[in-house]
Amino acid sequence: MVVVGGGPAGLMAAQVLSESWVSVHVFDAMPSIGRKFLLAGKGGLNLTHSEDADRFAGRYGTRRGAIEALLAGLDATALRNWAQGLGVDTFVGSSGRVFPKDMKAAPLLRAWLHRLRHPAQGAGVQFHMRHRWTGWADGTPAAGRIALQFDTPAGARQVHARAVVLALGGGSWARLGSNGAWVPLLAQRGVAVAPLLPANCGFDVQGGWTPLFKDKFAGQPFKSVALSFTTAQGVAFSRKGEFVATATGVEGSLVYAASALLRDDIVRHGQATFHLDLLPDMPAEKVLAEVMHPRGSRSLSSHLKSRLHLEGIKSAILYECLSKEAMADPAQLAAAIKALPITLQAARPLDEAISTAGGVLFEVLTPQLMLEQVPGMFCAGEMLDWEAPTGGYLLQACFASGAQAGRGALQYLNALSK
Repeated sequence: MVVVGGGPAGLMAAQVLSESWVSVHVFDAMPSIGRKFLLAGKGGLNLTHSEDADRFAGRYGTRRGAIEALLAGLDATALRNWAQGLGVDTFVGSSGRVFPKDMKAAPLLRAWLHRLRHPAQGAGVQFHMRHRWTGWADGTPAAGRIALQFDTPAGARQVHARAVVLALGGGSWARLGSNGAWVPLLAQRGVAVAPLLPANCGFDVQGGWTPLFKDKFAGQPFKSVALSFTTAQGVAFSRKGEFVATATGVEGSLVYAASALLRDDIVRHGQATFHLDLLPDMPAEKVLAEVMHPRGSRSLSSHLKSRLHLEGIKSAILYECLSKEAMADPAQLAAAIKALPITLQAARPLDEAISTAGGVLFEVLTPQLMLEQVPGMFCAGEMLDWEAPTGGYLLQACFASGAQAGRGALQYLNALSK
């Protein structure tokens, strides 16, 4: 049995199979296992989320039904129990996100790899690093076998297996192994793949920032603001939070939360405009009254700082986006403070995104995640056509899909043996 890809989905598939005494070989293009998983845990490994099942499933948008079926086999509670079984206790943060108690990914990955290599019960998993899958080997494999081709430091290598789980990731963070090179390989076999798109990503603002704003404020956060956006189809988004100005536009948690809607509107219409509320806790009437308050000899900047505590990047974005005439008009200025339009022209490149949308369509997979076009080959993880916001939802679905692919491959192998 072969698993291609050593991320969370591939390793979970390997675990399910090895626990049933299946000999599993994991192949990965990188020199070591779980590189993107370790990066995800750099600021604290957000494994999953503690919210109720219905709300949790709703985070997967149009793919809710498909992911909900996977979560039925490995939900958030089961994932926390799995981590505890590896000696890693978890806790629920103030936002409902679930983390290991030490916040780190490396101890969990080390314990997991040790368990896979040296199980108390089951078959040990063997790992083959620096093996990049390049497609199917030439020639006709033996009956009931799939022939794979790999590039290795020692040259090309053929591997034959009765079943294969592909867990090759999406197209973001190529330097960590997820480069989307598998897309044309599957397309050549007639597998329907939705184009890979950036998800949980930043954006470029239309026309770019002025040099003055970029030089002074790139990298600085907008704190305690609200972002609202309504798509051309009428889907509305509104949330408080924070994000960061970049050299070319915007990124950060609040932008990521709206990124799927923003990205899709840009794809359809060439641009997307969200509205930024710089003072979400202050009613519009109060903002207007404070702006209109006589300022005497004070500058407008000093007036805004004194009356509304608007300073720094919050003050600067008004000067950046409004004309002199609008800044001088109290009604226009007050309206902009509560709903400043920011127009975006493009998502940042795929390789910069936290995750990927698009991938292998669920419609060409069996419920066990086997490719209908390629019997015996299963797909799992981020290479499937789904997306989710940050908050533990990405990893949870990767783990759950890996477990489902592993169970599906086990059923397939059992059927072959009869």
